[in-house]
Amino acid sequence: MKELRELSKYLKRKITGKTLYALPRQWVISNYPGKLSIKDGRYFVDPYEYYSIIIDMILENDKGLDYSKSLAMLNGEKDATWLRKAKMYGALPRATTAYNHKGFGAFEPEDIFGYKESGTFLKMIGFLPYLKEMGINVLYMLPISKMSDVFKKGEVGSPYAVKNPIELDESYADPLLEGVKLEEQFKALVQAAHMLGIRVVLDFIPRTAARDSDLIKSHPDWFYWIKIEEAASYKPPHIPQLPFKIPDLEDLEVIYSADEVKTHLSKFTLSPDKIDKQKWEKVKKMEGDILSNIAREFGIITPPGFSDWVNDPQPTWDDVTFLRLYLDHPEASAKYVSKEQPPYVLFDVIKSSKFPGRKPNKKLWEYIANIIPTYQKKYGIDGARIDMGHALPPQLQDMIISAAREIDPAFGFIAEELEMKNDKKAKAEGYDCILGNSWYAVARPSEFYRFIEEIIPNLEVPYIASCETPDTPRIVARENGNKLKYLAPALLYLSPNSIAYINSGQEIEEIQPMNLGLDNTIYGKTLLPPDDQFYGKLAFFDYYALHWDKAKEDMYNFLKWVLKIRDEISEFMDSEFRYVYLNYQDGTTANYSYWKGDKGVIVLGNLDFVHEKYIEILVNETVGRNIEVRSVTVVTRHGKRKMGFSFGNNIPVNLMPGDFVILLVNWE
Repeated sequence: MKELRELSKYLKRKITGKTLYALPRQWVISNYPGKLSIKDGRYFVDPYEYYSIIIDMILENDKGLDYSKSLAMLNGEKDATWLRKAKMYGALPRATTAYNHKGFGAFEPEDIFGYKESGTFLKMIGFLPYLKEMGINVLYMLPISKMSDVFKKGEVGSPYAVKNPIELDESYADPLLEGVKLEEQFKALVQAAHMLGIRVVLDFIPRTAARDSDLIKSHPDWFYWIKIEEAASYKPPHIPQLPFKIPDLEDLEVIYSADEVKTHLSKFTLSPDKIDKQKWEKVKKMEGDILSNIAREFGIITPPGFSDWVNDPQPTWDDVTFLRLYLDHPEASAKYVSKEQPPYVLFDVIKSSKFPGRKPNKKLWEYIANIIPTYQKKYGIDGARIDMGHALPPQLQDMIISAAREIDPAFGFIAEELEMKNDKKAKAEGYDCILGNSWYAVARPSEFYRFIEEIIPNLEVPYIASCETPDTPRIVARENGNKLKYLAPALLYLSPNSIAYINSGQEIEEIQPMNLGLDNTIYGKTLLPPDDQFYGKLAFFDYYALHWDKAKEDMYNFLKWVLKIRDEISEFMDSEFRYVYLNYQDGTTANYSYWKGDKGVIVLGNLDFVHEKYIEILVNETVGRNIEVRSVTVVTRHGKRKMGFSFGNNIPVNLMPGDFVILLVNWE
């Protein structure tokens, strides 16, 4: 809490009274009491005054608690059931709070006035009231750890190329806070969020590191190494006898007898400390970048990562490398490699959940298991998503989860499980929810119907109800996006076992994806007009600012409205679930309902984007008992109305193509 108060004092001392700092109108709090000028739809403020006013406003919520602890610890919660009531906003802070603060010319990461136009922790604090107003209670951020700018895929390093997992990335420091430590700036962000009742969840990557990781200097043997002359031709070997698949035990003989695999294995070498210990001692003391020094002095380099699927068409992941989780080869594969074979990377090695070695790299495992506790103790974060947790050895995954839960039993864990059928597995492993694949289903009407009707009501843990994610196409860019952008959030956010999730930019109908990782093609990056400054750019790898100045209020207000409805019906969502009994069903009317006694909430969606529908709801058959329908309130995005009364117990509904309706039964 001290950090947040100190920021306010610091900013007040620097107020100039000059309104030179442009902001999107969406960020500016209503009834802003400070100095303000408006030019061409942009709001100009004195940034020192602006951020001090926002912080003071947040501090009004201070109840004298220690906000550097998780909200669960402050509330005395003993498990992570808070995730079931989560309304989550996913941010890549660098892009989420990027804006041209000069108010003229093009966006620049840092501009002529010394303003940082790319996102910072201070700007994320300024963004919190906007999220609170929308109804958000969980802020999920993509990795904010120190990232690498070596082998980068665009103008700037990827947040997933983590150079040091326990340090924050310097790019998030705001020049407006010159002299204030970056750690203090992040502490203030977490405290501010907690004061507003918003939990903070971060993304962690335990399986890979940046190829020039800070850990190389102290632990070169935690990495794999190839001869530098092999780097240009390095790629996952092709196995002609196998299809595109995750390898099984019976595939190993075929894999290891493939010519390309034999060539691949010959590219690897020992770590520099094992090649020449005395030389290594000199090299690690040299000035400059450790990886460059090793490449020059030893002629070796860390190899890029690649998929653990055999014959995956995607290229190598040039900015990251795998951490060496075992000190020996996979037990099942050892008989196929020579005793002299240096440590190597292959499909089985990186799928260590399925193909473990016998000798865990214990020191590395302890280091990995301590990353999240470091953030808990230092900043009081509330939860984490484990990147590719399902590919880790189960014992390591358990160490990671147990270490965090020892500090905070209600610490929330999100499993990167995209297959909905892995809900039971995720629960058994200690996770509280799964990512799931709602973003895939919503774009395919028959899949969406099956997803709503057959899958989500039966889940053992909640799922992240997302219409889009940082890795997928934007919902507005999908086929029928102009209708789907309303239909999908309504059906998903109110559905059983859902965690409502809004992806940064979804609320202003951003069309450019942040990455092309899932369900996309290379053309996904060309959706903006060619004269747009960000044409062809992806927020994961390039500087990118969302199109705040072109945004309308409509989608923000709609999502805020859906989240409000979710709050209003939340006690029903915990009660009796029933499918809706209709007079006919052709597999395109998504439906579910919740009941407490004779009071109900019915949700219907027309997944046919061409035809209007007239249907009747048979209430007694829906609830499974006789109830008297006394009133029905029809709720649509256009407003509420009471239904006229002459229909008895069969409720008539008209649904336009791609539209939805919420019916409140006996809520009079």
